[in-house]
Amino acid sequence: MSNLKAILAVLLLCAAPVWAQEALVGLDRDERLRPWRAVGKVEIANQGYCTGTLIAPDTVLTAAHCTYDAAGAPFAAGIVTFRAGLRGSAAEAERRVTQIVRAEGFEHTGPKTLNRIAADVALLRLERPIASHVIAPFAIEPRALNGGEVSVVSYGQGRDALPSLQLTCGVLGQMRDVVVMDCDTTFGSSGAPVFRRDGERFRIASIVSGSARFDGVRRTTGMALPATVRRLQARMIAEKPRVVPTIRRIGVGERPSGGAKFISN
Repeated sequence: MSNLKAILAVLLLCAAPVWAQEALVGLDRDERLRPWRAVGKVEIANQGYCTGTLIAPDTVLTAAHCTYDAAGAPFAAGIVTFRAGLRGSAAEAERRVTQIVRAEGFEHTGPKTLNRIAADVALLRLERPIASHVIAPFAIEPRALNGGEVSVVSYGQGRDALPSLQLTCGVLGQMRDVVVMDCDTTFGSSGAPVFRRDGERFRIASIVSGSARFDGVRRTTGMALPATVRRLQARMIAEKPRVVPTIRRIGVGERPSGGAKFISN
């Protein structure tokens, strides 16, 4: 942790002037939620939740640590559900997760190091795609996030009934693929998308890993995304569970019944 504090000290000493923060706005109406419907809750059965975002019709981006239990054991994909644009008990779309791919090098247990934050990324494959004309996925920002203003949409403790938008908060700096920000995040915000605006388009430039306290001030931590996401997408394709038909002998007078089981490559 001392290494992380040292890096934070360097970042904050070199940081640009503090950006004007905007208050969180609850996305409680259709017109407010509409641009952000690809953001949703990643719910683990009886285990809690994080925030996630559609980056393809069948793929959700979230934090890797959200896919482990408190003892450090990875959750099975089958107990994870993504609920896009969830408000109260109603979601814009809901899908079960069938595959989880975590960034190489991520270690759930142990101290919060720079390497752990940089690798705190996971992709979730959905059982069925969510049509892009229903909910448009967000693209990954290809440029480095070294400074400037960003926006965050997240669920969080005490405000988990609907997503909240912080339209403006600031990036204090990036070092060794770790991004430090002054955004308003809390428990449950892990995995939340950090957006960079380019004209009228928002792209995901980072996701929330957690926070670190420096001189009594809590800062939000995230990571550089493009290379990590590309590697995870390649692994997701290579490790995709395949459907194998169940073969059985059909006797005279019997009707065939469909059936399939999943096995891993």
